[in-house]
This record gives sequence, C-alpha cells and structure tokens, in this order.
Amino acid sequence: MKQIRLVKILAAVLAVTVGTAVAQQTTTTTTSVDPVTGTKTTESSTVTSQGTIVNYAPSSDYITFRSTTETAPIRYYYDKTTTILDPEGRTVTWSAVRPDEPATVYYVRDGDRMIVRKIILSKPGTVYEKKETTTTTTTTKP
Repeated sequence: MKQIRLVKILAAVLAVTVGTAVAQQTTTTTTSVDPVTGTKTTESSTVTSQGTIVNYAPSSDYITFRSTTETAPIRYYYDKTTTILDPEGRTVTWSAVRPDEPATVYYVRDGDRMIVRKIILSKPGTVYEKKETTTTTTTTKP
C-alpha cells in the first residue's frame, strides 16, 4: 500500500518537472571573439515560454508572467518593438493584455533581464454587451 502511494507521488513530481521543462525552453547564447580585432560578439536566440500573464500595468516597463502554477512569477521587460498578437495572428494593442490570461511569450536574454519580442494571447479578449430592456404596462379602464 505504501509503495503504491510512493509511486503516485513520484509520478506527480515527474509530471510537474516534465511540464516545466516543456513550458520553458533554454536559451542558446553563442559568444565568439574576432582573432584580429579582439571584439566579442554575443548572439542570443529567442526563447519561448507558455503560461499566464499575472500582472500588467500600462505605467510599467514589464509584465509579470508565470509558466506554471507551481513556479514564482517572473518579470519580462518590454519595449516599443514588442508585438502583441491575438490567437488569429492579428496585431492588437496593449489594452488586450489582461491578468490571468494564458499567453506565449517570445523573449531574448539581455544580461539578467528577459526582453519580450512578441506576446501571443491564447484566447481573444472578452467583450461584454450590456442590453437594457424596459417594459411598460398600461391598463385601460372601460
């Protein structure tokens, strides 16, 4: 009985570990030195992370993003070149970004910062339509 419970716990831990590994890929950074000039060149590839936008404030220069519910939120910085796309691939404005919205973030590492190049929202923004109905009852006396 205890062995079965232990196997279930280990299976759950393995599933969380594999899920985290799939959700965040590693970045590849290549540094080369020119033998003639001695100039260092560093190239970074774009990394993808899937998860949920935790917080976004228009007055800040970053979003807080969480790849899984078990991990702590991470700051991803954005700039004027950051593109936001809806699920159909159309460019949208920052007003479409909402907390607790699933998304995929494409970023590059710049030192200790992650700079967002593109955000793809996983579901379209919700539009609420307010309808008002007025009913008037009139009674006539004979």
